[in-house]
Amino acid sequence: MIKLDKGKPKVINIGLESFAADLLSQGAEVISVAWKPPLNIDKRWTELIERSRDKIEAANTKALEIINAGRPVLVGMGIAGDVIPGMHKNLILHAGPPITWEKMCGPMHGAIIGALLYEGRAKTPEEAEELAASGTIDYAPCHEHGCTGPMAGIISPSMPVFIIKNEAYGNYTYATQNEGLGKVLRYGAYSEEVIVRLKWMETVLYPVLSKAIKFLGTINLQGLIAQALHMGDEVHNRNRAGTSLLIRQLAPAILKTSVDAEQSAAVLDFINGNDHFFLNLSMPACKAALDPARNIPGSSIAVVMARNGTEFGVQLSAMGDRWFTGPALVPDALYFPGYSKADANPDIGDSAITETGGLGGFAIAAAPAIVQFVGGTAKDALSYTLSMYEICFGESSSYQIPALDFRGTPLGIDVVKVIENNLSPVIDTGVAHKNPGVGQVGAGVVKAPFEPFIKAYQALAESFDNYKE
Repeated sequence: MIKLDKGKPKVINIGLESFAADLLSQGAEVISVAWKPPLNIDKRWTELIERSRDKIEAANTKALEIINAGRPVLVGMGIAGDVIPGMHKNLILHAGPPITWEKMCGPMHGAIIGALLYEGRAKTPEEAEELAASGTIDYAPCHEHGCTGPMAGIISPSMPVFIIKNEAYGNYTYATQNEGLGKVLRYGAYSEEVIVRLKWMETVLYPVLSKAIKFLGTINLQGLIAQALHMGDEVHNRNRAGTSLLIRQLAPAILKTSVDAEQSAAVLDFINGNDHFFLNLSMPACKAALDPARNIPGSSIAVVMARNGTEFGVQLSAMGDRWFTGPALVPDALYFPGYSKADANPDIGDSAITETGGLGGFAIAAAPAIVQFVGGTAKDALSYTLSMYEICFGESSSYQIPALDFRGTPLGIDVVKVIENNLSPVIDTGVAHKNPGVGQVGAGVVKAPFEPFIKAYQALAESFDNYKE
């Protein structure tokens, strides 16, 4: 029996925060449990899920084994129109779930205008906008063509792309070269400097890199990501270590294969000055590992999270290529001087595939410098990662966090756990201005909206009505 007369009581609060406040005001020591009640979900869905626990467990075990067995490597480069399945001259790929021109956000409009100028399909922004809205141009999600695109995610036919192969399952993914930060196409900028840079990337950067990668044969992206986590990256918003590790492999091959010393130097300077260059490899590496885990009946694991600046989309292993969407949220961010949350576009980009693959915000404990950048602390970084274990089916066998005694990163976002724990995935991200042509205005952290996960949960539950072993 506790003897209250010999000291102040120590209390663990599992109720409302106001309970703790009352106790604290009376001098008690209180630790509040980070707990929320389950979301208000149709009882019929929860009963179907509850009756199917064993099936979900078995399916998720299979899905996680497939994801963990993935071995993404960089095998080469090519022009989008030549190598991306289904690409054609009138197709532009974009980030996030499907969307029409009329519903696209400002940054995506700006990036498409820039892409049409880059392709030579228009001479002025006004001409490009008219063409984009004419019905002549087709739009499709990057994810539906084996691709990933950061922020607006635009890929047009003439753009060079990296080619990534999952050596364990033989599937391929693709991504463009990273432009750097500031006024760049992926943030919706389309000024002359943006187009000139893209043309240099096509005519100089791409040929030099393509020859070097061919000379090397393959580059083990999984190994680079694992090392980068040990060096302070989470390979979404911080890619300094990943880019440095990449350039160490590329530099000797560039010097051996390039016939123009000035171009070689320019390429190395560009990559060295762009800490985010590795992002466009970590993203398709995650997609390459996740895609083989599609179409597993009964699996509640998410294989895609993606945003188009208007909607947030989720794809579930059991549901194949079906999208579940809800309105995208505006990130809590640290804004550049002169900008505020009022200037920000809602969350945008395919880069949440890193979180889906157990990296980014899920591995932020490995990169506390990121949280400092957006106004937080190293303790916050640990808290973010630890909370994500609560909504994941398991852990990564390849990617580890030094600060957690090399524990594997949280892996396998489980829609059932998201709903039951009332806890949505955390994503660290860049912030684009809501108007086209401006570019990046900040960086921060955003929680995924619940609506796509509720819809996915419902679809999964209803699938068990006709479930076959």
